[in-house]
Amino acid sequence: MSTFDHSGLIKNINENLAPLRKSQPDAMQAFGQLAKASMSEGAVSSKHKELIALAIGITQHCSGCIGFHVKALVKLGCTRQELEEMLTVCVYMGGGPALMYASEAISAFEKMQQPTF
Repeated sequence: MSTFDHSGLIKNINENLAPLRKSQPDAMQAFGQLAKASMSEGAVSSKHKELIALAIGITQHCSGCIGFHVKALVKLGCTRQELEEMLTVCVYMGGGPALMYASEAISAFEKMQQPTF
């Protein structure tokens, strides 16, 4: 199983983007607003939108995307079965490379479901 630290990666990404948020507040706020509007409940549920976003992150080989979207899916109550069914679509569409990132997603999901004390 992967030992990749997605929680640490999320933290590092947020820290590394802090100067950009400060120097480019309008653009960064606009990106945040786009994300919020895109992922809100609608005809398609927020959980399904997060599954779609994670699928895109996997097929685009983006570990940061895996971290952020798995974290959101855990908060939204995604089940392991839902995650795994989506991962099979990723592998179908993305082949072997998607399978490698699917492994990352499973590891992140398992770690982020564990309670922190």
